[in-house]
Amino acid sequence: MKKLLYFSAVITLAALPFAAQAAQEMMDNQTGQLRAAGTVSANNAHSLDELQDKLAEKAKEQGATGFVINSAGDDNHMYGTATIYK
Repeated sequence: MKKLLYFSAVITLAALPFAAQAAQEMMDNQTGQLRAAGTVSANNAHSLDELQDKLAEKAKEQGATGFVINSAGDDNHMYGTATIYK
């Protein structure tokens, strides 16, 4: 069971750079006027969806128009960082 969990986590994390690149390309094409305005971080998420929701909430609190997830990891609980754009 643990091997399956680790395998699925590795596959999911391996896909993140491609998703981030696609999001960055979309952002560059559609919102070229946005500027990076800082970073946010979150931890203690139980899934990638929960991590994304936590990062989105923190970005919104800082008045960001959008964000791009830079990193994510798992050490019993998901953690990650994102660049916010205004």
